[in-house]
Amino acid sequence: MCAVWLPVFAAAVLAGGIGLAGTAHAGSYLWPHTQKAGLTLKASIAPPKGFVRVRVAQNSFAHWLRGLPMKPRGAKVMLHNGAPKWRQDVHVAVVDIDVGRRDLQQCADAVMRLRAEYLLSTNRQRDISFNDTGSAKPISYTRWAKGDRPRLKGKLLRWSRRARRDGSYRNFRKYMTLVFAYAGTYSLAKELRQVALQDMQIGDVFIKGGFPGHAVLVADMVENRVSGERRFLLLQSFMPAQDIHVLKKPAMGGGNGSITSPWYAARFVGPLITPEWTFAPGSLKRWN
Repeated sequence: MCAVWLPVFAAAVLAGGIGLAGTAHAGSYLWPHTQKAGLTLKASIAPPKGFVRVRVAQNSFAHWLRGLPMKPRGAKVMLHNGAPKWRQDVHVAVVDIDVGRRDLQQCADAVMRLRAEYLLSTNRQRDISFNDTGSAKPISYTRWAKGDRPRLKGKLLRWSRRARRDGSYRNFRKYMTLVFAYAGTYSLAKELRQVALQDMQIGDVFIKGGFPGHAVLVADMVENRVSGERRFLLLQSFMPAQDIHVLKKPAMGGGNGSITSPWYAARFVGPLITPEWTFAPGSLKRWN
């Protein structure tokens, strides 16, 4: 989560008091969504004039992110409780993915959700694992799917076999609820490895670990055909839990462009300024 670690709420998750319904769907995006008329992230947001999207591998995280189903143009960012976010001026598009009914899928949680969904869709279940905040030890999806469940002992999770083997998507979503409760910006920032700004790739994360902290995901990149200049898109959720959305770029926050542009210049000096958070230099990190 972005702000706090919630051992009390997490205890309710471990006790089985919270469940999320889910049904597997054919295709690469397993949660219920519409994706009418091929409305993907790539189709929703055109490159700036003179730019083209950088090449990516067919089955890569970058390719998967470009295909994310999007809500209709002009969609509002909604909170987990069904109310509109108080700010509707920071986004240009909204990802068509569920938030859940509780205040859990915030900033780092949304980043971990997208990464885990990609790994699940590409049959890389063994790679789905995130460290918990209390001990920095892995919360493994394959262990969860085999029936192992953790109990909270002080601030540590102790695992034992207490459930049936279950590889369903519904059970995967229950696993992600556990991750949301026990992991966040603090743990994820330590888990990822730092990369130089000039080496930025789609799928990298700008992150400030802490209480509070914040995280945004690099969702796409374009390149100028003549100059070689690169620009990138950012996805975020925030507090309270809300729809994942593509951020606008503030007029003074990362290069040329208008206030409504979503494309951030990849070469900049100083902090990365986004509408709701400023990331200090050195905040760019990558999955191991």
